[in-house]
Amino acid sequence: MATNAVNGHAVSSARALIPGIYGPIPTFFLPGSEDLDLESFATHIVKLAKAHVYPVIAGRRRALDDAGLTEVPIVAGTGTGSTRETVELSKEAAEAGADIAIVIASGYFAGALGPKALKAFFVEVAEKSPIPVIVYNFPGASGGLDLDSDLITSIAEECPNTAGVKLTCGNVGKLTRICDTVSSASFASAYPRKNPKAPFLVFGGFIDFLLPSTYANGHGAITGLSNVAPYAIAKLYELSVATRIDSSLLPEAQRLQGIIARADFTIAKTSIAGTKALVEKLYGYGGVPRRPLLPLEADQLDALWAHPHVQDLVKLERELSGKS
Repeated sequence: MATNAVNGHAVSSARALIPGIYGPIPTFFLPGSEDLDLESFATHIVKLAKAHVYPVIAGRRRALDDAGLTEVPIVAGTGTGSTRETVELSKEAAEAGADIAIVIASGYFAGALGPKALKAFFVEVAEKSPIPVIVYNFPGASGGLDLDSDLITSIAEECPNTAGVKLTCGNVGKLTRICDTVSSASFASAYPRKNPKAPFLVFGGFIDFLLPSTYANGHGAITGLSNVAPYAIAKLYELSVATRIDSSLLPEAQRLQGIIARADFTIAKTSIAGTKALVEKLYGYGGVPRRPLLPLEADQLDALWAHPHVQDLVKLERELSGKS
C-alpha cells in the first residue's frame, strides 16, 4: 500500500486527473539482465514530474512522495487478457497508490470481440474498479480493435467511473467528435462522474497533433516522446492552451509543434528500442527493450541520433530545461 508522505495514510484516488501531458514510463532493466532497475525508474519518474509530465506506469508512487511531489497523479495500466484479471489488477493498482487505471482490450480475442462485447468489457471493469478508468484505444496493440466515437461516447455516458480515453489510433476526426460531446458543460451535468476529481478527458495518443487537438477541446496527450523531451512537450502543451487566449503566441506554438511532430515521426519508426536508446544517450539510463524486442544496432543509433529531426528536438529540450 502506498502512503502519503505527509500523513502516512493510503492516498489512492486522492489526486485529481487533470488535463496535460502524461508519459508512459519505460521499464528499465539492470545491465545484462531483465531484472528491474528500480533506481533508474524512480529517477526518471521524478525527472518527468518536475517537467510537468505525469506518469503512466506499472509500479508504486513512493519516489514521487519522497521528492515532495505528492499531488502528481499516477495512471497505471491494468488491461489484460480477461475481464476478471483486469478488475483484479485495477484493485491492486489502487492498493499500490495509483489514482487512475488505463485499460486496453485484449488483442488475443480481437476476432471475437464486437462492439457489444467491447462495451460490456469496459462497463464491467469500470463498475468494479475502485479507481476511475481511462479507455485505451490502440489498434496496433490490441489485434486491430478500434473503438469508434459512438462506442466511446456511449461508454462515457453509461459509466460514471470512466475518466477519459486515450486515442492512439491517431484519428483526429474521432477526437473532435468525442470532445464535442464530453467537453461540454451539458455533458458534465447530465453525466456526472463517480469521482469528481476524475472528469472524462480526451487525450491524443500521439504528440504530433497536440496544437490542433487543443482547438477541438482536447485535454492533452499521453505520449512516449515525453520520455525523451519532457520540457519541450510540456511547453508545447502550455503554449497550445495559452494561444486560445492570446493569439500572438500561435506562431511560437506552431514552431514547437513542427519540431516535435517531425521528431515524433522519426523516432517512432524505431519503436521502443529507439526511445530507450535515446533516453540512455541523453540521461545515462534507459538500456535495452525486453526480449523478444531487439535493441538498436550501433549504426542505427548513430543514424537516429544524427538525424536533423532528432537534433532539433534535443536542442529545443536543452534550451527549455536550462541545459543548453
